[in-house]
Amino acid sequence: MTGRSIPGQSTARRGVKQDRFTRVDESRKVAYEVLRAVSAEDAYANLVLPKLLRAKRLNGRDAAFATELAYGVLRGRGTYDALLATLVDRPLADLDAGVVDVLRMGLHQLLAMRVPDHAAVATSVALARNVLGGGPSGLVNAVLRKASGRDLDAWVAEVAPTDSDADLAVRYSHPEWVLRSLREALRAHGHDPAELADLLRADNTPAHVALTALPGLSTPGDLVGRDAHLEIGTGRWAPTAAHVVHGDPGKLAAVRTGRARVQDEGSQLVALVLAAADVEGRDERWLDLCAGPGGKAALLAATAAGRGATLTAVEVAAHRAELVRQALSAVPGLADVRVGDGREVGADEPGEYDRVLVDAPCTGLGALRRRPEARWRRTPADLGSLAPLQRELLASALDAVRPGGVVAYATCSPVLSETRLVVDDAVKAAAKRGVVVERLDTPAVLDRVVPGMPAAAAGPAVQLWPHTHGTDAMHVALLRRVG
Repeated sequence: MTGRSIPGQSTARRGVKQDRFTRVDESRKVAYEVLRAVSAEDAYANLVLPKLLRAKRLNGRDAAFATELAYGVLRGRGTYDALLATLVDRPLADLDAGVVDVLRMGLHQLLAMRVPDHAAVATSVALARNVLGGGPSGLVNAVLRKASGRDLDAWVAEVAPTDSDADLAVRYSHPEWVLRSLREALRAHGHDPAELADLLRADNTPAHVALTALPGLSTPGDLVGRDAHLEIGTGRWAPTAAHVVHGDPGKLAAVRTGRARVQDEGSQLVALVLAAADVEGRDERWLDLCAGPGGKAALLAATAAGRGATLTAVEVAAHRAELVRQALSAVPGLADVRVGDGREVGADEPGEYDRVLVDAPCTGLGALRRRPEARWRRTPADLGSLAPLQRELLASALDAVRPGGVVAYATCSPVLSETRLVVDDAVKAAAKRGVVVERLDTPAVLDRVVPGMPAAAAGPAVQLWPHTHGTDAMHVALLRRVG
């Protein structure tokens, strides 16, 4: 994890002499509020943090510090809790949750950021006093002073269990069930399970910000450039992509007007692969069956518009449907956004669509670089609870597509029970309904979009990986309904 300059460093240094009166800077307060919202309100950090940064008017180094502190704690929570279990003389569950968050923040500053030990301890004590009262500050002071005697590697070497999975769970801060699921996914999708450590490391590396230039509205070349505040480079894979080297992409006019969007290259490739697949016959009506929040829908809508086709975007939640409308606002009048249940579209409009995307709700275990809290929020039970929904959505898509049309089933999870097994079951269930489905060679279609992309084939499907491709672990399988 990379460090940052220290907001309010002179104040923190004064805190060594006058610890009782150390002022708490807004960057640390924002990080704390993000952590509390994630824990207490089941909020998403990527939604809470930007609002807080705007409300507190933080930018530049202060915003970067708050971002690294909040996301670093969310990524490293498993490791930090293992350390705290040896440093605190009682179970962590017996402590106030806010105290635990302050301790995690202190450990992250001590062990993973370029914050001097005295500043990390003093500001954490001050934060505890400011948000929790005077009582917990003594505990925070004592624990963090003990922690400051060693570096992260030394602490991990002491507290990591000898069992291989338990060791990996502490060392790379993933729940054991998650790392076992990821190991199984590597094996099932044709990779060496020994890559697991590289994958876990990639999950703990902050993702670079990628942009998509919506076809017909902008090009990657329009986005690439640099000035004193912003540098945009070329994308790695997707022909629509650009890469934010540094700076706030919101300063780009193309992003502000909706002609370009922040979107991972893996997500871009899902939409582009569906658009590149061969359909038999007409190619006029496209469908995004679960479209919120609208990133893939925007790319599909812009691509469809360039071919004279239209996109229908369905989203079950009204507030997310509004996000889809906003995402499509720059695409000129060729998209229809509906609030509805994607599971009902196949029955209501059988055989009406030429291309259908099912970007299914999933555990999100392929996007832990961007949503690190998902590893702590999800449980093994979620795999079972989401399975019926995933199968019902894919069944609806196979009913909604016409014979000769193509369906793309996609998830931001590589886990076998959310990818291959869903497709296997849906194809069998469709046959029982008299709907014949063939699996297309998705890697061959990807090769038309990105010639020579390595290690992406997973049988007839495509599986991307953070440690191999630098994208989220997107899975996509193309299916054609046979007449």
